[in-house]
Amino acid sequence: MIRSLTLFTLLAALTGCVFAADKIPRLANGRPDFSGIWQTTSAAEFDLEPHAARIDAPPSAGVVVGNVLPYLPAALEQKKKNFANRDKDDPRLKGWTLGVPRGIYYPEPFQIFQRQRDLTLVHQFGHSVRTIHTNGTDHPGGDRNQFWLGDSRGRWDGDTLVVDVSGFNDETWLDRAGNYHSEALHVVERWKYLDANTIEYSARVEDPEVFARPWDLSVILHRHREKNFQLIEDYRYTLEYEQYYPPKPPASAAQATHKQP
Repeated sequence: MIRSLTLFTLLAALTGCVFAADKIPRLANGRPDFSGIWQTTSAAEFDLEPHAARIDAPPSAGVVVGNVLPYLPAALEQKKKNFANRDKDDPRLKGWTLGVPRGIYYPEPFQIFQRQRDLTLVHQFGHSVRTIHTNGTDHPGGDRNQFWLGDSRGRWDGDTLVVDVSGFNDETWLDRAGNYHSEALHVVERWKYLDANTIEYSARVEDPEVFARPWDLSVILHRHREKNFQLIEDYRYTLEYEQYYPPKPPASAAQATHKQP
């Protein structure tokens, strides 16, 4: 009897998996189509690691496999400084691009437009645009390619999209708790449908200048299905604030400038 129930449970699970795979959106070439507006409900943005509630963050069990980020000793000291000064040093507060993978689990929606040769991600925060190339091309040559969002090249592993991202600058953080990276950051993302309206997003993060070993995170993304839901205009800037709005001259200097001869 127990053996029969076990077999029935296994068959039901397999049937459910096949049903879910058959029901996901697909392109004309049969690949999964991730087009849509997506958002996570996790608290990863506030701190990737497990943490209790604090004045600027809700409690969370964390999204890091193993719970603890494997910082190198010197890098851990920098992370502690970042945390202590997070209310003024977080690049997000300057309106800078969130980067990868932070932009995926930031608590605002982003939209995916997918074609056979690429996926374009448009984030509501700052309306930053990221392209994931799936046409078999390689990362651009050169050893000084430093991008806010890195350079993304994707390939298919069955129904899972695997994305290799490299060529970063070091101007972004990984969350609001001061977890950070260097220009040596390398991210491998995996995008996989759990059902037609749910994506499992996971990423392996490697940065030999900051972390002692690679580590993994995972969050769930939900499709926005509300009628007429859309991104709102929320433009930000990636250059220093002072480059757009130079400091005003002292009042005395301004008066002298406008003083009649």
